Amino acid sequence: MKIGFNLLLWTGFVDDSMLPTIEKIKAAGYDGVELPIFGGAGDPDHYAAMGKHLDALGLGRTVTTVMPDEQHSCVSPDPASRAGATEHLKWAVDCSEALGAEVLMGPFHQPLGVFTGNGPTDDEKKWCAEVHHEIAEYAQPKGIKLAMEYLNRFECYYVTTMAQASEHVKRVNHPNFGTMYDTFHANIEEADPIGIIAPNIGVINHVHISENDRGTPGCGHIDFAAAIGALVKAGYDGWMTIEAFGRALPELAAATRVWRDLSPSPDYVFTEGIKVIRNNL
Repeated sequence: MKIGFNLLLWTGFVDDSMLPTIEKIKAAGYDGVELPIFGGAGDPDHYAAMGKHLDALGLGRTVTTVMPDEQHSCVSPDPASRAGATEHLKWAVDCSEALGAEVLMGPFHQPLGVFTGNGPTDDEKKWCAEVHHEIAEYAQPKGIKLAMEYLNRFECYYVTTMAQASEHVKRVNHPNFGTMYDTFHANIEEADPIGIIAPNIGVINHVHISENDRGTPGCGHIDFAAAIGALVKAGYDGWMTIEAFGRALPELAAATRVWRDLSPSPDYVFTEGIKVIRNNL
C-alpha cells in the first residue's frame, strides 16, 4: 500500500514554488503526491522537470484532472466537444507520462457543475465510453492507469455511484480503465459505503481518503477503520491518497462548496491525516 497526498489543498498548478511544501509532505512519511493537471496549464517538459524533483525526494506520484468546460465534454452531443475532450485527456496522459505518474484519475467524464436536469442518456453513455476507450488505449503503452472518479449528485449527473461507475467500466471494456473509491462521495451517495468495496474491487484503480466535510481525515464521522479494512481484506494494494480542500483556490472552493476553513492549517491536514491511514492499516 502507498500513501499519497493531493496537492489541490494548495494549488491547481504545481511548480517549483511548491517544492518546500512537498519536502514537508515527504518528511511526514508519505510515499508520494498527487498533482492536479488542469486546464492546459503546463506541458510535458514542465512535468518532466517536476518529475526529476520528485525522484530526488524519493516520492511517487499520481495525477488528477477534470474536464475544463463544455467544449471538452465526453458526454456532449457535439462531436467537436467530444473531440476536445479526447484532446484534453491525451494532453493529460502525455503530461502524466512525462511526470512519471502511475495513475491518472478524476471526474474526467463531464465538466463539474454542469447539469441537464436528467440522468445520463443511453447516447451519453455510448459517447463517453467511446472517448474513454480511446484514451485507455492511448495511455496503456505509456504505463498510465486510468481511474475515473464518480462524484456526488451535487457536482455531476453522469455517474454518482459505484454501481454506475462499474457499469461504465464494463462499457469502456479496456483492461487499462477502471474507477476509484472516494470515502467522501461514497458517504453521500451509497446506501452501504463499505459493502460496495468487495464486490467492485476488480474495477477500483485508486482510492481517495477524504473526510465527510473534506477537512482533516479523522476529524469527522467517516468510518475509516471500516473502509480501509474492507479495502485491505478485498486485496486492494494501490494508492491511498488523502484529498482535502480549503479556500486557497477560489474556483475550486466554489465548485466544491467550501465556504469556511475546514482545518486549522494545511500542515495539520497532512500530519494528522497520515496517522489515520497508518493506524488503520
